[in-house]
Amino acid sequence: MDRTQKAALASAGIGALVTGLKFLAFWLTGSLALYSDALESIINVAAAIFAFVALQVAALPADDDHPYGHHKAEYFSAVIEGALIIVAALLILREAFHGMLAPKPLDAPLVGLAVNAAATVINGIWAWVLMRRGKLWRSPALVADARHVAADVFTSGGVLVGVGLVAATEILILDPLIAGLVALNILWSGWTMVRDSASGLLDRAAPPELVAQLRDVISVHGEGAIEVHDMRTRHAGQATFVDFHLVVPGEMSVAESHAICDRLETAIEGTIEGAVVVIHVEPGDQAKARGVPIV
Repeated sequence: MDRTQKAALASAGIGALVTGLKFLAFWLTGSLALYSDALESIINVAAAIFAFVALQVAALPADDDHPYGHHKAEYFSAVIEGALIIVAALLILREAFHGMLAPKPLDAPLVGLAVNAAATVINGIWAWVLMRRGKLWRSPALVADARHVAADVFTSGGVLVGVGLVAATEILILDPLIAGLVALNILWSGWTMVRDSASGLLDRAAPPELVAQLRDVISVHGEGAIEVHDMRTRHAGQATFVDFHLVVPGEMSVAESHAICDRLETAIEGTIEGAVVVIHVEPGDQAKARGVPIV
């Protein structure tokens, strides 16, 4: 089990603890807003489990049926998580609607708020840790999970303030209204997650700063070559695929050009974790004939 899979399992465990605390807060108070917060946390647990499974699939080596590996499995996890969030939002909207038709007073609001606040603090710490690990390890599944947990933290903060207002003012309609606002926020979070993950499935190019870093590495370690052109990049989970054309002098031997390619591949893979490099070598005279500028 690698580090990303361990993080996903830890996320599921922490999510289960936080969900239990939030449902306890709902049970103590009967608040629809706290119920909506607890329901979202159930999705956190399910999402972490999906992320764990996806990370296991993504770690499988390339085979005859999947010669480029299984990296994109992480994006499927993020899409499923976004879909689950949308379902949770719709369920909360349903409960909020019925709650507005017949508002109910809250029981033991201070105790319930204290329990929910403790759960929110745990979630906030974990969201920060998970986001740092996800970005450091370049894991879309962990980043998606961290974003969801972070959204849950902000949601919980709003719920705490709202339920506190209900307890202070006894304006009961505020409770289902807050639940409805929570649902709309969750709905937007789920949509953005599905959108971003779907973009990853469509072979989105690497960020401009990473492409610039690639060009710097090539310029430093490409001694003996003339130029590089037609560079293409794409992200697939934790892997970054890079391919480009390397122009070398026409009289250069195959062994010499191959040595340059080996040097470049080693430098790129050492700079960008998970890089998969493919280089097409062209002789300089053919590049001129095709109209490719020679530096």
